[in-house]
Amino acid sequence: MVGQVERQEQLFYRLRLEDYIPEDHLLRRVDQFVDFSALRTELAALYSHTGRPSIDPKLMIRMLLVGYLYGIRFETRLCKEVHLNLAYRWFCRIGLEGAVPERSTFSKNRHGRFADGDVTRRVFDLVVGVCADNGLIGGTGALIDGSTVHADANRARKTAPKDVEATWAASNGVSRPVQDYLDNLEDNATPVPGPKHKPPKYLSETDPQSAWSLKDGPGRFSYEVNYLADDKHAIIVDVEGTLARLSQEIVAAKTMLERQVAGYDPKTIAADKSYGTGPFLSWLLARKITPFIPVLDRKAQTFGKFTRDAFVYDAANDHYVCPQGHQLPLKSIDEDTRVKRYKAAPSQCRGCPLKGQCTDAPSRAVMRLMDEEARQTVRNLADAEAFQVARTRRKKIEMLFAHLKRWQKLTRLRLRGLSGAKEDFLLAATAQNLKRLVKLVPT
Repeated sequence: MVGQVERQEQLFYRLRLEDYIPEDHLLRRVDQFVDFSALRTELAALYSHTGRPSIDPKLMIRMLLVGYLYGIRFETRLCKEVHLNLAYRWFCRIGLEGAVPERSTFSKNRHGRFADGDVTRRVFDLVVGVCADNGLIGGTGALIDGSTVHADANRARKTAPKDVEATWAASNGVSRPVQDYLDNLEDNATPVPGPKHKPPKYLSETDPQSAWSLKDGPGRFSYEVNYLADDKHAIIVDVEGTLARLSQEIVAAKTMLERQVAGYDPKTIAADKSYGTGPFLSWLLARKITPFIPVLDRKAQTFGKFTRDAFVYDAANDHYVCPQGHQLPLKSIDEDTRVKRYKAAPSQCRGCPLKGQCTDAPSRAVMRLMDEEARQTVRNLADAEAFQVARTRRKKIEMLFAHLKRWQKLTRLRLRGLSGAKEDFLLAATAQNLKRLVKLVPT
């Protein structure tokens, strides 16, 4: 006869949560590497010494790690999943009967007290230290790159800065991202590092700190996540969040290399062509870091006329010599763009038989970057075998971004403002490092 399962309720159950978590479960393997006891002591200063006991900060951190390890992007869903999933309960140390924080309580602690304590940076550094202790960081080469992530802002809700800045400043109640934007406007002593930019054409009404970007197709408000990874096992050594501007990638690269997380001091660095600017290459060479980076060169963009290679540079006298033997002396220097301009006399070009192939202007001018020696040094490395090996290893950091967006579902931020973007990026990178750690280190 056909069997039938009937629902039976028992008053008491005898079980151990430990017995229901498989030995090869991801959270069990992660748990052997994370210990947040020291963080709890450091975070004690953020809590009042009176009143009712608060939520254990270690519980908050473990819940956040669960969310980023499994791509649970919504806090409401995360609280529900931790309540229902036995493995999540075991990892968060709340057992079968422990209470899971409500979504509102979880959010207030995360965006209030945790934001003030820079908890995410400490958690990331702790995991990087564990990776270093297990021998996963030790290569002499670094990989660096950036990728855009859409901000939590509707692309249709954009406006000109002049239309909203005065309205926001006069308003008594604005959102946190808007207030952060206004605070940066008032603090003129600390402008955004990097090259000067024109005022933005569009501002987001909900997240004005994000930048309008056309990098990934149609225009979107976005931020940039920048990784510095070791080329040995692709462990993310440092993370920096910036505005979605190409120039900010180099600013972030300098910040991460100067920070030297876990004592990481690479001797070579591999990156794509967007990092091949003269000032950055000079900066790297001055710090004894060999750049395996294609040089960003636009010297051939002369519309069919003679390129700069047709002119011979005389370093001793600091001038160029054209194919007809005429000199092009130094005329001006632009310190902002680090460009030196050399120009021939109109009388020399007027009767030159090669003028039609050289220029349509009254006289020919040649531009030379002040960092041209560094650019030439890097060009000479392009044929070396080590350069090709480094270019091949650079694919590892591309895979990190692919994993970030496909498996961890970080294609759109959940937190607003630059501080929120940095928190999202740090926690996502922490989860990626933990997955690499449990994969590479035997249990």
